[in-house]
Order: sequence, then structure tokens, then C-alpha cells
Amino acid sequence: MSESFQALLSELEQFGQENDAAITDRPRRMLNITRDTGEFLLVLIMATNARRVLEIGTSNGYSTLWLGQAASKIGGHVTTIEQSEFKLELAANNFERSGLAEFITQRQGEARGHLESMSDASFDLVFLDSKRSEYVQWWPTLKRVLRKGGLLVVDNATSHTSEMAPFMALVSADADFTTCTVPVGNGQFLATRGAR
Repeated sequence: MSESFQALLSELEQFGQENDAAITDRPRRMLNITRDTGEFLLVLIMATNARRVLEIGTSNGYSTLWLGQAASKIGGHVTTIEQSEFKLELAANNFERSGLAEFITQRQGEARGHLESMSDASFDLVFLDSKRSEYVQWWPTLKRVLRKGGLLVVDNATSHTSEMAPFMALVSADADFTTCTVPVGNGQFLATRGAR
């Protein structure tokens, strides 16, 4: 990882912390993942050779940079969805600055509409860090777009336990999936789809 990329990550971490400490309006907060979550995602993508990555919840692109860094090393690509135009612009600027823009496709709008337009088994790894109240409704489509043997990673499994509980229970009860929760960052809920 280059020094300039490390410096950009550090800058975005500081910006996120300062911004979120000063602003209470949720749509204007960055709500970025922790650095150890970024490192975890980077290793997961490289270890599983997940070339087709979907992220729901771009924010200012901090998490996407970790995904994009991994994708760039294995010939992969990241598709990221964000509803906020303000955040999309921040993210686009950060992708250009990082030199990873060619590995990232941004989509604006409601995740559900984008998910419904996607092909079956079109992603190797899906990272979910968005509106937790929507996850249960999205589940049938999330399941459809994730290939057999693919991996779902969901942030905030331990920091927002009550909000995450219905979704985690739903996925854990699905016979096609094996799940666990990993104490990294705000807690990562992992679900892998059986290869058969």
C-alpha cells in the first residue's frame, strides 16, 4: 500500500471523525467503518479471490477504497450503491485521488431497485453497510445476486445488535448459509452460501 494511499485513508478517517462529532443530521454524517474493518475486508477479498464485489452504502468512499484496493490486486471490480448525491460526489473525488477509480463503479439511488435489476449470482462478495431496517426486505434479492460459495459481510453486528437481530436471525435460519459474527470494528456478520 503506497504512502499516498495511506495518507488519504488517514485524512478520510480524521475527516469522518470530525464531521460526525460536529453533525447530528444522519444523512450528512459519514458513519465510516473502522480501519480494522477495512483491513479485514481487504484480506477477505484477497483470500477468497472475490473479483466481483458489491457494496451497499458508499458514504464518502472510505470503505470502498479498502474494497477497491483489494480488487485492484486481484483483477476485480467493485460496484457501490449510494442514495445521497452529496456523498456520491465526495466519494468520486476520493476515488480519483486514490488512483482506484477504474476499479470502482458508482450507482446512485435506492439499493432495492438496483438489486432487482442485477443478474443472478453476479457477485462473489457483498458488503452491506446501509439502512439496517431495509435488510430483511432486501434478503431474497441479496441471496439471488450472491453466487454459490459467495460471502455476505454486514457491518454493525455488535454495535447495533437490536437493529441487526431480525436480519441475522433470518439469514442464520436459511439452510443455504453458514454464518458467524466476528468481533472486528463494530462487529461483522458473515454469511457464506453453500457451494452446492
